[in-house]
Amino acid sequence: MPPALRPSPLLKICGLRQVDQAAAVARLGVDAVGVIGVPGSPRWLEPSRRPELFAAVGLARPACARVLVVADPGEGDLTDLEPARGGHTVLQLHGSETPERCLHLRQRLGPDLALWKALRIRCREDLEQVTSYGPVVDALLLDAWVPGVLGGTGQCLPVDWLVAFRPTLPWWLAGGVTPERVDSLLQQLQPDGLDASSGVEVSPGIKDMERVQRLVRAVRAHRRDPAQ
Repeated sequence: MPPALRPSPLLKICGLRQVDQAAAVARLGVDAVGVIGVPGSPRWLEPSRRPELFAAVGLARPACARVLVVADPGEGDLTDLEPARGGHTVLQLHGSETPERCLHLRQRLGPDLALWKALRIRCREDLEQVTSYGPVVDALLLDAWVPGVLGGTGQCLPVDWLVAFRPTLPWWLAGGVTPERVDSLLQQLQPDGLDASSGVEVSPGIKDMERVQRLVRAVRAHRRDPAQ
């Protein structure tokens, strides 16, 4: 289904490391499952284990996007980023990639791989940079800036920074997304998707399935269907 015709907000659960749990999360009806490909992250999953996990997600729910999260990949990393090799359908760039670098990666990895750019927002003015990524990526993900940490911190962006945020691209909100905060967030903001990781975890990479279920129910209560 084209993004513009999909119900929103969508829900992504990120930082999965276990094959069985990733499949179980997909079966709950989430719209995207994310795997961390950033060495040094407590949720990092080595390249050799990614295809099995993504294949299990695809079998459990074919419509579920399979997202590989990387940061500043070099030319030597690109073989592992090819979708045919890794099994992912989306590449999420969570480093300092410029629009020019995003364009190069799109050209190098091909048109069948969706490209999302995560932006770590330090101040309200940082939101102005989103316009430069419009022509070269398929979606944006906004996360809070935390020194020395790329993501998965649970740090929340100030809601008042985003009340009037209306980018031309679909956008996902990350950072502090929990079952308890969904109502408050979605009463004030209109993201196209929510991205949860630490807010539904027992420990890094291990999800609390009861909390994931609660989050799924909370998001569905706010879901808007453009076909209606």
